[in-house]
Amino acid sequence: MAGGGRQYPLKTTTRSPIFIFTLAFLALFLLYFIFSSHSSQPPVPLTIHPSQNPTTFNLPKADYSFVVSLEKFLTTKSPPPPEPDDTDLQDVSNLDDSVWIAETRRLYDHPSPPPPLRVYVYQMPSRFTYDLLWLFRNTYRDTSNLTSNGSPVHRLIEQHSIDYWLWADLIAPQSERLLRNVVVRVHRQEEADLFYIPFFTTISFFLLEKQHCKALYREALKWVTDQPAWKRSEGRDHILPVHHPWSFKSVRRYMKNAIWLLPDMDSTGNWYKPGQVYLEKDLILPYVPNVDFCDSKCFSETQSKRTTLLFFRGRLKRNAGGKIRAKLVTELSSAEGVVIEEGTAGEGGKAAAQSGMRKSVYCLSPAGDTPSSARLFDAIVSGCIPVIVSDELELPFEGILDYRKIALLVSSADALQPGWLISFLRSISPSQVREFQSNLAKYSRHFLYSHPAQPLGAEDLAWRMVFRL
Repeated sequence: MAGGGRQYPLKTTTRSPIFIFTLAFLALFLLYFIFSSHSSQPPVPLTIHPSQNPTTFNLPKADYSFVVSLEKFLTTKSPPPPEPDDTDLQDVSNLDDSVWIAETRRLYDHPSPPPPLRVYVYQMPSRFTYDLLWLFRNTYRDTSNLTSNGSPVHRLIEQHSIDYWLWADLIAPQSERLLRNVVVRVHRQEEADLFYIPFFTTISFFLLEKQHCKALYREALKWVTDQPAWKRSEGRDHILPVHHPWSFKSVRRYMKNAIWLLPDMDSTGNWYKPGQVYLEKDLILPYVPNVDFCDSKCFSETQSKRTTLLFFRGRLKRNAGGKIRAKLVTELSSAEGVVIEEGTAGEGGKAAAQSGMRKSVYCLSPAGDTPSSARLFDAIVSGCIPVIVSDELELPFEGILDYRKIALLVSSADALQPGWLISFLRSISPSQVREFQSNLAKYSRHFLYSHPAQPLGAEDLAWRMVFRL
């Protein structure tokens, strides 16, 4: 017989009914104990998805208007006493050693979930910060209809005011902030992940005399690049808000290593030099909407009033990639159900744009002087499905938000084919339209800047994107 050792025959055993019953009873009791103990545990907290409906949250009242928020900020909170800076550093080598020590402590002493981003806010001289905010505030009534290349200056400043919204949140008392779990301000440079440069480059560009503006830009450049933290990293961990494409233009090439906050990448090369901006380094943020937010009540009331198929109001002639606007006007202006109007400055122009968007199913969003356009975000917060016609556009918060759920992206070649765009829009079923509109109601909060900054608002998503860089 193969194999070593003795072979034993299997022994057949007959189990009694009492034994089988006892075994079954014990198994049932064990199952009951497992399920009852599990159900007594506290529930796992739900993760908030970015597209959840804002009406499900109890959030404090916030200001969404730049002008209203700025008035309160300047008259009730300006200027606060200088924050104590606990950094005791004289040169780059000291800062480098302190950063290494702080990182080592965080790595080994706090093996907990990742903490919020730690941002050191430079306390720049008031000529770069508060003085410019006061200039905007004090000249608002006198120059509200002043235009630059046909566009109203103060509206341009407002729609690019991301520098104000981010800064106002960062410097607010921690007890008043709602984004403490996302980003916190630190007062020691060696504790910082990032450094924020609070210079209002758009206000200075539009409201200062040209030579004065250039001189201020040079002063700001020297002030920042003289800082030990800048010298240590050559600016790679510094955040520079230059949301208007003309902002800081005369000197920004010297700060190309910094993280730029932009309206788009403008890959055409008309506004940024090759190598200055790219997605691996910089961040695209949405324009501040020019129209009022259409909340849940507004969404409900306007549903039956959206009788216009496609709406556009704005500058009909633009430069560079925006030349497509004139071609689209020629193609679409005589089509049934389409309203295309030249934009106008002032409150009247804003009211007309807002009314038109709230009466329309689709809103045309072609490229402007850059691939992006403020109209896209006006449409989103108005509940009007954006029809994006811009071949070079990079969208804000991509990777967090799925734009296919709220917008139609159309190539320029298709949009300019005779009759193609209108036929395409009419082919979309009513159920698909309702789904787009429902998603807009959920997503619109992600494009609103406010004070205090809201969870899942534009500031929140901006810092989440910074974390991904």
